[in-house]
Amino acid sequence: MLDMKWVREHAEEVRAAVRNKGIRLSVDELLARDEERRRLKRDTDVLRERRNRLSNEIGRLMGDKRRDEAQAIRSETKTVNAKLAELEAELRDSEERFGVLYELVPNVVSPDSPIGRSDEDNVELKRVGELPAYPFEPRDHMELGELHGLIDVPRGVKTGGSRHYYLKGAGALLHRAVQQLALDLLLERGFELLEVPLMVREEAMSHTGFFPLGRDQAYRLDGIDGYMAGTSEVPLMMYYSGEIVEAETPIRLAAASMCFRSEVGSAGRDVRGLYRVHQFAKVEQVVICKADPAVSEAILQEITANAELLLQKLELPYRQMAVCTGDMSQKTYKQYDLETWMPSRAAYGETHSSSNLHDFQARRANIRYRDEDGTLRYCHTLNNTAVASPRILIPLLENHQREDGSIYIPEALQPYMNGLTELRPPCEPQEEAEA
Repeated sequence: MLDMKWVREHAEEVRAAVRNKGIRLSVDELLARDEERRRLKRDTDVLRERRNRLSNEIGRLMGDKRRDEAQAIRSETKTVNAKLAELEAELRDSEERFGVLYELVPNVVSPDSPIGRSDEDNVELKRVGELPAYPFEPRDHMELGELHGLIDVPRGVKTGGSRHYYLKGAGALLHRAVQQLALDLLLERGFELLEVPLMVREEAMSHTGFFPLGRDQAYRLDGIDGYMAGTSEVPLMMYYSGEIVEAETPIRLAAASMCFRSEVGSAGRDVRGLYRVHQFAKVEQVVICKADPAVSEAILQEITANAELLLQKLELPYRQMAVCTGDMSQKTYKQYDLETWMPSRAAYGETHSSSNLHDFQARRANIRYRDEDGTLRYCHTLNNTAVASPRILIPLLENHQREDGSIYIPEALQPYMNGLTELRPPCEPQEEAEA
């Protein structure tokens, strides 16, 4: 969230963020509710102070055995208490109405973020790698998965419903391999690995900025205060919620976890294959640092470069996109997407995302540090998808296929695939790397 004092002083910037992110919020109503609750708070404080003075006076008079005078003041105290009860009820109601609006206030965006309405307005910054040119009709990942016995969607649908799947044999190994490769890259770069809760409380979703606007994407657990996390960003960030941390050296956290999203609003989109599914695995980078825009900008570049390195090790062509305002979430200050070439789509598809949130998320989660002067300040927070599977299997299988149906395994993955250098259809022996 943004500091409300800052919102009052920069209302036009907030209006621009609301407009550019497409959030349904009246900033004028927010400011009016804020003024109302502050007025009621002032009036309530005045009455409380008056009640306390009267109570002290009653005590003094009773101590002096001046009971008649004390009784007269008790009558006045009753009147004050009645009025105070009314004001306190009004204040609670006002605070609640204000809170509903305040939770919708978006983060402002960086000056270099493009203005736009959807992902079609994202701006390409660079391309890396050559697109494959096939002298044959390439198969898509589902055809390759069936040929090699890697993917079983019909049984996934039978078991879990639409957008569910099984990964089998080498498909399951690839799924694990890309995650472990990503983790090893992050461990080499000083990230601390955590195994995290997948069931999180509602306040965890709110404190990390996924509620209220992302509520329809989350699976709620009936009977308890719980939701299935759509990303390990939630439990990673909540690890330090409500704490004062040492942020002079950035805190780098990573997790590999299963993730769950309802995909509400995507009916009819990407229904074939593994691009948009309800359950997937993700290796996440989260960084908490001091509130210095230059520091968090440098870390944004760093975590994006980590994801790029993974794609380079997977030998996949990709491009980097500057995400526009309309494609950002409420909490984002600046975002990059990495899109990997997917031959079956004849287009790049999003596989990675990096975000700098400045102190928006840390304010919600109450994560602070002491600066050089000893003043408590809210941290900056950042996150990045190091890899998400099975989506990454789409370009991995499709880009590395050969005319005979075999699939090349990038060298960086081979140690995680029991030495396999390629996949061949089951009727053919798998070639192993030389010892």
